[in-house]
Amino acid sequence: MTLTGMKYADGQQVQVGDRVSLGADAGGVVVCSIEDGVFSDGYSADQWGYLQKGFMVEFPTFGLIHYEVAEEDLRLISRAES
Repeated sequence: MTLTGMKYADGQQVQVGDRVSLGADAGGVVVCSIEDGVFSDGYSADQWGYLQKGFMVEFPTFGLIHYEVAEEDLRLISRAES
């Protein structure tokens, strides 16, 4: 699902389930869009809705990171599977 207004630095739309990289960690997955109310299994609005906007990415190395705006180094590797 495409997130409202959320874009990577290269202009592509962020989607829940996208695989992304940040530095040397190429195992990140977009797990939710807070403002759109779209959450992957294991993540809920009850838990993260207080953040009110942005999206979250789970990385093996860095853990869970909340973005209100995607940082320049956050790169799309592959799209979410439909």
